[in-house]
Amino acid sequence: MDNKPATRVGQMIDRIDGKVFLVVSFLLGLLVWQLVSMTKAGAVFAGPVDTFDAFIQEAKSGRLLEHIYASLFRVLGGFALALVIAIPVAFLMGWYRVCRMLVEPWIQFLRTIPPIAYIPLVIVAQGVGESAKITVIFVASFLVMVVSIYQGVRNVDVTLIKASRVLGAKDRDIFFHVIIPASFPFILVALRLGLSAALTTLIAAELTGAQVGLGQMIQEASLYFRMEIVILGIVMIGIIGFLLDKLLLFLERRLAGWQEVRSV
Repeated sequence: MDNKPATRVGQMIDRIDGKVFLVVSFLLGLLVWQLVSMTKAGAVFAGPVDTFDAFIQEAKSGRLLEHIYASLFRVLGGFALALVIAIPVAFLMGWYRVCRMLVEPWIQFLRTIPPIAYIPLVIVAQGVGESAKITVIFVASFLVMVVSIYQGVRNVDVTLIKASRVLGAKDRDIFFHVIIPASFPFILVALRLGLSAALTTLIAAELTGAQVGLGQMIQEASLYFRMEIVILGIVMIGIIGFLLDKLLLFLERRLAGWQEVRSV
């Protein structure tokens, strides 16, 4: 069977710039969105034009920027706090057996509980202020990141550690010059997973009595059946997540460029 035509087609596709596929994918997404909004689902699924009009109105009024700022503050605040605590906890679990045996069972237990389940406890303990929202996001991000980083520490090649000991390296040297560099790619992966967890928990966090924020905007709009605002809020959360993920990917390429990355 002659595979040359198929090979030529594959070669032609490979020559097309990835940005072209990105544009085509975006246009196809808009087309599907418009087609869905024209069906019976359109009653609860506003189309691109209505959503864009809502974006213009909310942006001009200044409300959209206020919602975005509030949600970003909560997401980044909870995420940053989780990262600062997850890194030392994960390394202690991976490096010291006693710490691992004491802490790991609780980490594995708590990560099976949806973060939204903690909301009643958080409200009673902290009220409905910003700290309550950041706490809910912190819990979701921390549990994801600590497990990912811990797995990175545990997966460090034992041969590297044995070779370091043979060469006379002390535990401190092994930790800083072998364990941390070898597990660094896992830390970067944990950042992306933790950020995703923070964004997916945002709506639940803003159930704790938020007066402003994208989650609050979505909830309020749904009460008045303003579905274009609901869709706008969902799209804005998606855009923010997409941009932050691209930023982390950029940092990953810059900071862990020594890794072999398979191109797809």
